[in-house]
Amino acid sequence: MHREFYIGGQWVAPHSDRSHVVLDPSTGAPFATVSLADAQDVDRAVAAARAAWPDWAATSPRARRAVLTRIAEVYEARLEDLAQTISREVGAPIDLARKLHAPSGLRHTRDFIAALDDFPFEFPLRADTPNDMILRDPIGVAAMITPWNRPLNQIALKVIPALATGCTMVLKPSEIAPISAMMFAQILHDAGVPPGVFNLINGDGAGAGTALSAHPDVDMISFTGSTRAGIAISKNAAETVKRVQLELGGKGANIVFADADPDAVARGVQQCFKNSGQACNAPSRMLVERAAYDAAVDTARLIATTLTSGPADAPGNHIGPVVGRAQYDKVRRLIQSGLDQGARLIAGGPERPATLPEGGFYIQPTVFADVTPDMDIAKTEIFGPVLSVLPFDTEDQAIQIANDTPYGLTNFVQSRDREKCRRVARQLRSGMVELNGTTRAAGTPFGGMGHSGNGREAGIWGLEAYCEIKAISGW
Repeated sequence: MHREFYIGGQWVAPHSDRSHVVLDPSTGAPFATVSLADAQDVDRAVAAARAAWPDWAATSPRARRAVLTRIAEVYEARLEDLAQTISREVGAPIDLARKLHAPSGLRHTRDFIAALDDFPFEFPLRADTPNDMILRDPIGVAAMITPWNRPLNQIALKVIPALATGCTMVLKPSEIAPISAMMFAQILHDAGVPPGVFNLINGDGAGAGTALSAHPDVDMISFTGSTRAGIAISKNAAETVKRVQLELGGKGANIVFADADPDAVARGVQQCFKNSGQACNAPSRMLVERAAYDAAVDTARLIATTLTSGPADAPGNHIGPVVGRAQYDKVRRLIQSGLDQGARLIAGGPERPATLPEGGFYIQPTVFADVTPDMDIAKTEIFGPVLSVLPFDTEDQAIQIANDTPYGLTNFVQSRDREKCRRVARQLRSGMVELNGTTRAAGTPFGGMGHSGNGREAGIWGLEAYCEIKAISGW
């Protein structure tokens, strides 16, 4: 049982008697219970953050950097515990949890420490205006609502820059995967974060999430999750005119030209299925130039049929279950819609893998060919191990298909013609574009446009998100 909240520097009993049962996605069996905060719990957490803000905002960047360094040290000592917990609550295979999930929070912490070293909080407007000073002040109390698919990654992207800039905060992690967040709270406590600077409550979106987004003593809300929830949060926050930063869904296009490198298709398939397809920046639409289309379909079929599904505690490079019953039902429903709308199924399908535990939420790695842009599987963020392969004939047509979506998070381009890659990348409507399998460097801004959100996280952009700009004349 995990029924306590972290408020004001200590673990406290909740006011609410509502609770949520956390399931093990590999078996469908319960393994923990957390309390769900009500409005009084939210008020307590926000009040603690508000009371702690003046002193924390007055600390020097150097002092805050020292706190972040201690957080990194304590976090590193807990890596295996964090990996085991995330594997259990999210269903991530243990090797993936150790390699991707658990280290992400540590990596972001270290990256923000480096960014903080080059982030001035006071600077003149220009060299010729020494008496016009620009200040970056902490925005105040930030409320943070994070998702379940990569829990520590999103938590660190919000909490660490808020601490670095002098903000105080209330974190509400997803009730589907809350245990790793509670471990994170203990890490901050053990690292000496002052009481009230960081607070954690568990709760659902309709209850705690709504209360936080509308709270008059919250100056900013940072949300990562679905576009539907992001719209609701924006409406709730409008009455108090607080800053709203949203990192939402995606429907990334992976444009594979005929002159792409030989590994491009295989790389794209594997990236789509990473984390069981539960990633907002997954390349879930593969657009292939007609001359290379048949070969790409064959490669996608081979990769998908070679991959296996299995429980989270099994070692190896397999695909784990999706996170829960609602996600399982949604993904299978969309796979069926692909069949009903005439896409050609070349791997996987809606049937559960026969050899795996009956209670687990397992989806076969699934690939559809001959998909058209009007099909549901080409338009909807599936958030599961499902890839749609579409042909195109010209560069302009590829760009048009890629941009034919309300989302705009991450797109991908594969071609050995670097000028073509750059030309296409400039025309893609997305916050990020990855060329030829190149991953983003530390400090690269993460975020999108349109229905994918409106903010940027990581690096100096992540720090700026938690600052207000003040101009002082006559300094």
